[in-house]
Amino acid sequence: MAPGSNLFAHYGYAQADIDGKIDQVWKTIFEGPEEERFYFEAQDETGFLMDTGNFDVRTEGMSYGMMMALLMDRKDIFDRLWKWSRLNMSMTDGPQAGYFAWSCAPDGRKNAQGAAPDGEEYFIMDLILASRKWGNGTGIFDYAAEARTLMKRCLHGPLPMWNKDNTYIRFVPDCEFTDPSYHLPHFYEQFAEFSADSDSAFWKQAAKESRTFFTVCCHPATGFAPEYSYYDGKPNPWGPPEGHGYFFSDAYRVAATIGLDALWCGKTPELSRIAANMQAFFVDIPVEDYMTYEIDGTVVPQKALHPVGLLATLAQSSLAVWDDPDPAVAANAEKFVRRFWDTPLRTGERRYYDNCLYFFALLALGGKCTAYQAGR
Repeated sequence: MAPGSNLFAHYGYAQADIDGKIDQVWKTIFEGPEEERFYFEAQDETGFLMDTGNFDVRTEGMSYGMMMALLMDRKDIFDRLWKWSRLNMSMTDGPQAGYFAWSCAPDGRKNAQGAAPDGEEYFIMDLILASRKWGNGTGIFDYAAEARTLMKRCLHGPLPMWNKDNTYIRFVPDCEFTDPSYHLPHFYEQFAEFSADSDSAFWKQAAKESRTFFTVCCHPATGFAPEYSYYDGKPNPWGPPEGHGYFFSDAYRVAATIGLDALWCGKTPELSRIAANMQAFFVDIPVEDYMTYEIDGTVVPQKALHPVGLLATLAQSSLAVWDDPDPAVAANAEKFVRRFWDTPLRTGERRYYDNCLYFFALLALGGKCTAYQAGR
């Protein structure tokens, strides 16, 4: 195993303890009592992940759950989630036909007739990796065919999810601004390899431009990205309610992406600096004191809605800085991994988002999330 691909082991945790912790978190999310789990099975051999804070089912959560199932080699759960998504979330009319309604009720009724592109890009990655890992079935379980169809729709449909001029992913298909946390360069490298057609060059460029975009939208001192931003990287407070220009819930995922991009594609020094700056900002702040912030670090008098999720992403970003030549940076990386290890899953109604980010960080730091492992 490549150095740094299992940071828990690198810092001295026993592999049996790592595997046991991963197994326990999986069981809590997917098999635990109703007040702890947020995966539920439904009729017709389907299942869904519920956003327990908003009591709905989102493409975000469904695509996250599929990635979790893939990394845990649970094809049965993966197929249940994909079938629920295809049966209930697929849109068949209008300019967004072929996309997925971003929010549905737990009974499958659509709450929206529009898509959120972070769901689609995760679905594509899930399907590509499933095709590599398990091979292709028929119908909706022909994973490769489903991935190619969705990729083509996202780039060449009536409302493309990516701006073809700057290659940035849109916040929603019919707007011209972005969400920095939607930028997943490590995914786009895989999309380029999978495409093997005229779109391959676009995806390679999108990966390059997304990495550059992080250096533009993340504050040079704190490393914070806004939830939403204009294409020039400046915070976009878009509302109602306004406030999406702050470093808030969506934006936490940028740190996780920088970590996983380093693991899958190699470190980018400018992105490692962003991770180091974020860790330096939070290293002496207890998790329970995490707040909402302007991207320059100015405190907004509002508690972080997902503090455990923020900690998880900070820990995952250690993948980009664990061996930094600056001893203080490397020491912070270890501190966040250990702090994360000692932090339990979140409980209560807001557990869904925090614990999704928690499980992804656990898998990434525990050596279960290299690009090779994900697809084989």
